[in-house]
Amino acid sequence: MAKPRRTSSKKSNNSSGITKKGSKSLGRRKAKASQEGVAGTRRKKGASQKGITKKPSPQKSPKRSTQERRHNDSESRPEKKVPRKRASIRKIVPSDLTREKPEAKQRLQKILAGAGVASRRECEQYIIEGRVMVDDEIIKELGAKADPTTQKIYVDGVLLPSKKTVYYLLNKPSGVLSTNRDPAGRQRTIDLVPGDERLFTVGRLDKDSQGLVLLTNDGTLAQKLTHPKYGIEKIYQIEVEGIPTVATLNKLREGIHLAEGFVQASHIQWKKKRGNDSVLEITLREGRNREIRRMFAAVGHKIRKLKRIAIGPVSLGKMPLGAFRPLTPRELKQLQKH
Repeated sequence: MAKPRRTSSKKSNNSSGITKKGSKSLGRRKAKASQEGVAGTRRKKGASQKGITKKPSPQKSPKRSTQERRHNDSESRPEKKVPRKRASIRKIVPSDLTREKPEAKQRLQKILAGAGVASRRECEQYIIEGRVMVDDEIIKELGAKADPTTQKIYVDGVLLPSKKTVYYLLNKPSGVLSTNRDPAGRQRTIDLVPGDERLFTVGRLDKDSQGLVLLTNDGTLAQKLTHPKYGIEKIYQIEVEGIPTVATLNKLREGIHLAEGFVQASHIQWKKKRGNDSVLEITLREGRNREIRRMFAAVGHKIRKLKRIAIGPVSLGKMPLGAFRPLTPRELKQLQKH
């Protein structure tokens, strides 16, 4: 009996082997292609995502100074609208048309004292006694006011004359009193100038002193020149016994205590020696009674001679003792502005 042939099995084996090898290589190619496709897709997505999310890094600019940064920032900011300034000319509103002018009335006793009737306290007593009349009405109240420019004021039935202000500079001699009233009848400063006006002595000097005093019926200016709060300088030339030391003069500059309180010289200058005495120039801003004499007595020096040579911007010059003259308009203006 003949043996069967094995060719079919070999063929089948070969064919199956070829198929397996082909299928393996085909699977590898497909896997590789799929991997390359996935990788390509990922690269594209990555590239697209990088293009969308990432921006090119800016180049670093060089460092700028603070002034340059402020200048650039100010240029980049939008300009602010600056409001226009209002015109300096003030508009008139209806309330201005109805606004009252400053009151020209003054207290009655002040008007009477300024006109030379008497002192202010005496004028107050005149009012209380009913001796003063404004227009047709008798006034007995101390708080009453009047306008001397538009109203008629009577004292004991006599019309008060219109006030004319006068200003005199006097070189007061020794022995003359600065007061307006002296029961003993001694000579006063107001006796050395003419006129019937009631005058105030500005910058009083004691009986033994001499020099510059002002006489006026302007009560407002008189108060300004004499009140310590205004600090009007008064310059004196004095002659003292002995020769004060530098320490003594410094003590007077720094100030000492008197019965009324603390006093000091704003300026002291040694001028010259006269025998055993010294001539000094001293400046004060106050005017207490015999102040300079008591200051030097407190440091052991007696004053032999005292002469005032200036009050503020007004100086005595070479005017002889007992002489007087009206103030010039320039001097008056300087005193009022001082």
